[in-house]
This record gives sequence, C-alpha cells and structure tokens, in this order.
Amino acid sequence: MSKIANAFKDDTSFIGFLTAGDPTIDKTVEFILAMEEAGCDLIEIGIPFSDPMAEGVVIQDANVRALKHNTTTDDVFDIVRRVREKTDVPLVFLTYINPVFFYGYEEFFKKCNELGVDGIIAPDLPYEEKGEIADIARKYDVDVISLIAPTSKQRIQMIANDATGFIYVVSSLGVTGMRSEIKTDLNAILEDIREVTDLPLAVGFGINTPEQAGKIGKIADGVIVGSAIVKIIEEYGEDAVEPIKEYVSAMKKASNE
Repeated sequence: MSKIANAFKDDTSFIGFLTAGDPTIDKTVEFILAMEEAGCDLIEIGIPFSDPMAEGVVIQDANVRALKHNTTTDDVFDIVRRVREKTDVPLVFLTYINPVFFYGYEEFFKKCNELGVDGIIAPDLPYEEKGEIADIARKYDVDVISLIAPTSKQRIQMIANDATGFIYVVSSLGVTGMRSEIKTDLNAILEDIREVTDLPLAVGFGINTPEQAGKIGKIADGVIVGSAIVKIIEEYGEDAVEPIKEYVSAMKKASNE
C-alpha cells in the first residue's frame, strides 16, 4: 500500500495545505509537523510561484511573501528532507508546471523519490498534456493527482481511467478561497466518479468551517483545506503553531462526525 493510499485507509482523511517559505523555511517545517500532530493524514506543500492562477488572494499573498524571502524549489526540497527526519506522513507538492519544467522533469521527480514526496498536483496541467510528466513521475513512483471539477462531467471517465493516488474533486467553480456556502451538487459528482474508479475521492476548494468539513466528510473519502490554514499563518506569522494545531484538530474531528 502506498503512503497516499494509507492516508485513506481508516476514517475520512483530512488534508491540509500550506505554502512553503511562508513566513520562513524553518517555520514551514514546524508547521507541517504541527499539522501532522494535530491530525492531518496528508499534507500538500505549495511551491511558491509568481503566477498562481488557480489561487485566491489568500494563497496568492502567501506566494508573494515566500518569494520575497527568495524561497526556491531547492529550499522546498530541503523542507521535505527535514520533515522526513521526523515523520512519514504522506506529502504531496502542489505546484504549477512552470517551476517543474525549469527545474527539469527528470531531476525534479528523481529528487521527489529520493526525499519522499509521494505525489504532485499541478492545477494548470490539462489532462491532455498530462503525458508530459506522467511517465517520468511514474518512473520515480510519484503519483500525478488528477483534478475533477464541476464542469468535468463529460470527461470524468477519461480523467479517472489513469488517475493515481487519489482524485482531487473541486467543490466550486473559480479560484481557491474560503466560501460561506458550497452550492455544487457534490453527491452527484462523487457518484459519477465512483462509477468509474475505486480511488479515494477528496474534496477541496472553499472548505473552511467544521460544519462544512462535517458535511463533506459524510460523502467523500477526504476533506482538503488550504486557504483557511494559510490565513492562520498570515495572521499569526511565526507564532502560528498552536492556532494551526487547534484548527486542524477541530477540522479533523468534524470530518469524521
């Protein structure tokens, strides 16, 4: 069983996201370890990028802060190396394809394998261009996580057929960010996807309250939260460890009630 599959083996998985280098490299390591301690089953690490087109203002600002500190892809790999000295929690990079391209596909995925990065999510990589990295990622045992959006109904079988790790189900149209209400008919989308794959289905985009996590947790295999955690880091800066732990613990509990 891969580490990603292991994250979904018991109860509803809680997946947290943060941007590497915000506010510092050292604090990112601390925050990841705090997230795991508080209940994260899998952690997404954002590689800072200057044009994160799928992100709302909260994560955009985190990217700006990290880049102001000159956070590089090698710095992000160093974060993983240091985290791996403490824990085997599944780790997935969330990155735009440009930084991976410029790093070099072969070298990037080789390093993922060496340091223990289990998967990659690239929001700007269309399914039709997935082949650009799929074979190299597979060579180094890195799952390329597929996204299915509310507009993907006619493409569900095609996307799910060669998906690996888990499927990231986008709850709402638009960019990432906290939403007061999620209006998408997620039940119908999840049912359609389950007809064509046995992979775990994790729902993200907009989830930020325990009530929302509880509703999603009843129908999905995983709950993904990003902007709300990044907002805590923005608010508390280097003192965010305890607020992160309190929030993650509450969301993990709610996801399984």
